[in-house]
Amino acid sequence: MASTSRTRTGRGRGRGRGSGSSSLPPPPSTLPLIIEDFFIVVYEDPLVQKALPKKFADYLDGQEPAKVYLRAADCGPRLWTVEVLFDGQGRMYLDKGWEKFAIAHGVDFGCFVHFKYEGDDVLTVKVFDGTMCRKYYYSDDEDTDDESDDDVKPCIHPL
Repeated sequence: MASTSRTRTGRGRGRGRGSGSSSLPPPPSTLPLIIEDFFIVVYEDPLVQKALPKKFADYLDGQEPAKVYLRAADCGPRLWTVEVLFDGQGRMYLDKGWEKFAIAHGVDFGCFVHFKYEGDDVLTVKVFDGTMCRKYYYSDDEDTDDESDDDVKPCIHPL
C-alpha cells in the first residue's frame, strides 16, 4: 500500500512548532496592571454603599479620591458626584451619592453594573438587569450640575 504524504499549508494561525521564533505575549506577571473595566453584581440592598473590586483600588496605586463622578452611558453629559470611602485594607466603596444614582438608573437586586474608568475620577456606568440585558436610558435633564438639586431626576427608559 502506497503511503500518501500530506502537506500542510498555513492558514493564518501563527507559526508552527519548532519555527524558532515565538510571537507569544509576555507572561501575565510581566504585564502592567490595567484595570479600566469591571463590574459588580447587586446581591444585597442596591441603595447602600457598594464595594468596588480590590484590583481597581490597587490600580489607583495609592491615590484615594474623596469622590468619583459617575456618568451613565447614553444618558447625556450629567456627572453624578459620589463620595468614596476606603477601609484601610485596600477596599474602596461608593458611598454618599450612590443611592441617588442607583434610584435614577434602576439599579435593583440581581443587576450587573459595569464600570469603565475614564480617568480623572470619572467612571462611565452601564446597568444590566437580571436577564443580562442592558437597561438603556436617556436624559431629559439638560442641567449637568447635580449638586444644585436635591430631587432625583431619573433618566427616562425609552419604550
